[in-house]
Amino acid sequence: MNPPDPNTEPDLLPRAPATGQPILPTQQPGYYPGYNTLGQQKFWDAATRRLVVQRVASPPPLRFFSEDQARFWKAVFDHLLPQTDRTPDRQIPLIPPLDRRLYENRTAGYRFENMPQDRDVYGSIGIEAIDREAQEQYGKPFLALAWPEQDLVLRAMHDGKPHGTNDIRDRMPVHRFWQLIVQDAIEAYYAHPWAWDEIGYGGPAYPRAYTRLERGEPEPWEVEEQRYAWDDPSAAVSGEVHDASQHSFESEQHPHHVARSR
Repeated sequence: MNPPDPNTEPDLLPRAPATGQPILPTQQPGYYPGYNTLGQQKFWDAATRRLVVQRVASPPPLRFFSEDQARFWKAVFDHLLPQTDRTPDRQIPLIPPLDRRLYENRTAGYRFENMPQDRDVYGSIGIEAIDREAQEQYGKPFLALAWPEQDLVLRAMHDGKPHGTNDIRDRMPVHRFWQLIVQDAIEAYYAHPWAWDEIGYGGPAYPRAYTRLERGEPEPWEVEEQRYAWDDPSAAVSGEVHDASQHSFESEQHPHHVARSR
């Protein structure tokens, strides 16, 4: 079963504040129109150039995930880091670098003692946890849900208040699970040159160095920031948090971790 395609849902596009109308996708969203990090590759050393260009030209093939697993996690990551502001040809692939990390069994160098191995999380336990929550709320697997329903399932995981994963919580704390998948999504996204264009990152500084470090001015090869206003998509169930009371602290979600004093 194929997940809903966010690129066909106008309610998932950011909106212009003045009119409420959707802002159409572009090849290069962000506040730095016309900036192209790869346009500076002639100033990089050969090893850096090869590594960075490869991220655009040839993402690694899938070797850890099955097709069904890759489809599942792509649907999840589409919620964690929506790319509906990008045209389909310029959306950053998040699953291939994660697949490569898992295939090579690379980790952050540590693992919380109450967390399973990353390979087990992504290969089975995490899928089971999200599908169990989807079944509890809507009586369907995650990929069979409409986009807003998927958002609500993931929000329950984010809030640390899932409805149907009590037995899984004994094998994997929900808050640690959420931290893991968000970290992987962010690392895959912001390691890509198209994300650098979006945030105006100057790119590798070796062997050429940065020269304007004192006042935060752009380098000669960068462009001036051009901000614009936008509102959350009308169908989004998450967005900017204005009231901190909406978030519960980890100690409230997981009181067994709290050190008690007399």
